[in-house]
Amino acid sequence: MEKVRAVVARHEPNLPKSVTLFFTQDQAPFAERQVVELQGNIITALVLVMVVVVAAMGLRSGLIVGAAIPVSFLFSLIFIYLMGYTFNFMVMFGMLLGLGMLIDGAIVVSEYADRKMVEGYDSRAAYSLAAKRMFWPVTASVATTLAAFLPLMFWPGIAGKFMRYLPVTVFMVLSGSLLYALIFCPTLGTLFGKGGARDLKSQETLAQLENGDPTKLRGITGWYARLLVLASRYAFVTIAITVAILGASFWTYGTFGKGMVFFSESEPQYARLSVRARGNLSAEEINRLVFEVEQQILDVPGIKGINTLTMLNGGGRGEGMSTANPKDHIGSIFIELHVENERTLKGFEILELIRERTAGLAGIYVEVQAQERGPPVGKPIQIQLSANNKDIIAPVLERIREHLDTEVEGLRDVADTRSLPGIEWRLTVDRAQAALYDADVSLVGIAVQLVTNGVKVGEYRPNSADDAVDIRVRYPSGSRGIAALDELKITTPKGLVPISNFVVRTPAPNVDTIERIDGKVVEFIKAGVEPGVLADAKVKELEVWIAEQELDPRVSVDFRGANEEQAKSMAFISVAFLMSLLLMFVLLVTQFNSFYQSTLILIAVVMSTAGVLLGLVVTQMPFSAILTGVGIVALAGIVVNNNIVLIDTYNHLRKEHPELDYISLIVRTGAQRFRPVMLTTVTTIFGLLPLASNFSIDFINRTIVYGSQLSGFWVPLSQAIVSGLAFATLLTLVATPAMLAIPHQLKHLYASQRTRFHRAVRVETS
Repeated sequence: MEKVRAVVARHEPNLPKSVTLFFTQDQAPFAERQVVELQGNIITALVLVMVVVVAAMGLRSGLIVGAAIPVSFLFSLIFIYLMGYTFNFMVMFGMLLGLGMLIDGAIVVSEYADRKMVEGYDSRAAYSLAAKRMFWPVTASVATTLAAFLPLMFWPGIAGKFMRYLPVTVFMVLSGSLLYALIFCPTLGTLFGKGGARDLKSQETLAQLENGDPTKLRGITGWYARLLVLASRYAFVTIAITVAILGASFWTYGTFGKGMVFFSESEPQYARLSVRARGNLSAEEINRLVFEVEQQILDVPGIKGINTLTMLNGGGRGEGMSTANPKDHIGSIFIELHVENERTLKGFEILELIRERTAGLAGIYVEVQAQERGPPVGKPIQIQLSANNKDIIAPVLERIREHLDTEVEGLRDVADTRSLPGIEWRLTVDRAQAALYDADVSLVGIAVQLVTNGVKVGEYRPNSADDAVDIRVRYPSGSRGIAALDELKITTPKGLVPISNFVVRTPAPNVDTIERIDGKVVEFIKAGVEPGVLADAKVKELEVWIAEQELDPRVSVDFRGANEEQAKSMAFISVAFLMSLLLMFVLLVTQFNSFYQSTLILIAVVMSTAGVLLGLVVTQMPFSAILTGVGIVALAGIVVNNNIVLIDTYNHLRKEHPELDYISLIVRTGAQRFRPVMLTTVTTIFGLLPLASNFSIDFINRTIVYGSQLSGFWVPLSQAIVSGLAFATLLTLVATPAMLAIPHQLKHLYASQRTRFHRAVRVETS
């Protein structure tokens, strides 16, 4: 657009004074505004994360951890640039999504090094030991997260082209974070790291964590250690409670869930009106009708500008419109709204007001459609009827259309692709009868053209024109028309003979166009839904009704549009989810060499999914097939990190302290890793919390907007990660230690049963 404006500015002085030139439908400022706003939200998330990190770890360690953010971003941008991706909306949100996760590895390494420096190690030895000790846990944590995003990079179809930037960006960002955590973070820590306070209280706390009894600690760590004693001692009860909570979460969603949508409904910035009217209208009449619609919306508050296009009947749908039958489409109006902070009404409220203003216009039907922000799918409900014969489709279509118009509530803008009411005259030549008059049948076609469009006899190209003009010959206007066909005569060897002697003229319904898909004739019924009505719910309702009807079996009825894309997206996400779990399981088995511990880690995925569904019930939000689905897959790689750190520490302590009983091992493991686990979780949540709350907080421009286009767009994905991660973390902090205790308790139970059995045998023998 900048280049276009430069060209226009160069030539504008040469235009006549009476010509006014202006730009319309320019979406460049909107795109730039979205990018700037998202940049501000990234800075806001960065500030929130850094506040948490510095408050928990101190200034020096916090800055060493925080340096992972620019390093990882720069690393990712190099490869994104080499791949030919632009710095677009999806890429930037990928950075925002990765912002809270990319510092997890650096937090784990720095936190361990801080503890060693408090013990008396110098910074070089502490960070060297931390890098070696945490190499495999950090690598496994990042690798499992990458495994979750890897299948999403191969997303096919329209939705895949739209969403692919996101997993690619997150993949690159996290790859850079792994490099930083294991190489740059220890290097910077060696140069600038400094141990925390070495006062008596800190040393006592550290001594309790490393070699003492963590349950004697004060504060939240001591409280958590005492909770772990109960959880690990009564492991089966803890697991039963956990299973009950998960079951209740799934049942609650199944009972009170709000259904499913294809994408998300964010505030519109642009909209289009499709103006329809029937009749053989002249260009002047069409212009007058469209102008009447335009006058109704000019004073609607919140509209920044409009652009009106009129066209002759059948001139096409107009860009971006999904009008079912284009033959009666006489015009379209493009509407640009003011930005959110410059108007009092919400975007959808403005569109509803436009509907009210244009609903009472006689002979005119106006469809209002907000510009789609996600993958383009048109109207949310699209029913395709297909058959080998066009005639058998009409009764089925009419029956379904009548049901939609009279019995189904919550629908609007219902239209179908049947031909507009009209008559076409079919001329059937009786060849046997024509032979009696020695009539040349080919002359009938020429004669008919003389009373209709005329017979082309040549072309003429005016000097001032680029295209040639047809020269046609036809009868005078008084001798043309339907009635003239009855009196039309052709020359035969027997003289002039009326064609009515051997041509039969019969009326038939008008046929505009015939559309075929895969060799079959198809017709469509398309409909929108009213505010607050889910298209998915209406589709399921219609599927049940259609299955109960005795429709012609030769006609296939399929649901297309958003429903079809939604089904494809859910099918792919399900496969991607399973592939992610398989990849993670392979990585975990390789790392821990234990099927039980690998399975235990992956149980966190079930907990996160339950948390996502419970969050949807609490917020009363529908399940977004794309955004919530991506959130669940992404969570699969995020939530396992806490379990990886816990179990790795447990295995390490078990080797270092074989003299400890399993409860002491578990309690010490949880107490030692409680701070880094909570810190990594809180930073990830804080990075997405503003958008999850539907707030766009732009730190750069110092603006806070609730329900903006930006926040509304990403609410489903952000809420999925925030609710799922918070819920899963709370459960894993208790359930994972309990599950670590189960093998010991089963072994103890088996040993006691075996001892009891041998005692019984000895008694019997004696």
